Amino acid sequence: QVQLVESGGGLAQAGGSLRLSCAASGLTFSWFHMGWFRQAPGKEREFVATISRSGSSTYYSDSVKGRFTCSRDNAKNTVYLQMNSLKPEDTAVYYCAADFNHAGTPRTEGQYDYWGQGTQVTVSS
Repeated sequence: QVQLVESGGGLAQAGGSLRLSCAASGLTFSWFHMGWFRQAPGKEREFVATISRSGSSTYYSDSVKGRFTCSRDNAKNTVYLQMNSLKPEDTAVYYCAADFNHAGTPRTEGQYDYWGQGTQVTVSS
């Protein structure tokens, strides 16, 4: 049974930092692209970042580029999202997801096979 478990969310002040983790089990982690998405209240879930199977390639949404960094440790079956210079508009539930089938850096929800339960990030002004 595949499980993705996010952690590291919480409350931060604007300009601060948080580091999210997503621990995967029940799959061969290095075979999967990993992605981060977020959903703010009243909005649709949106793409944040993705990282290739080896970790050599990453891609970010324009809204987080230069502030967020996605990395992974295949030995630990874990993907990370380092979030710096946080803004109130970063407030959302953050989800990690795993994609087996697609090449490159998948950026849409439908390309991902497995999802975590999400972790809340709240940024105060």
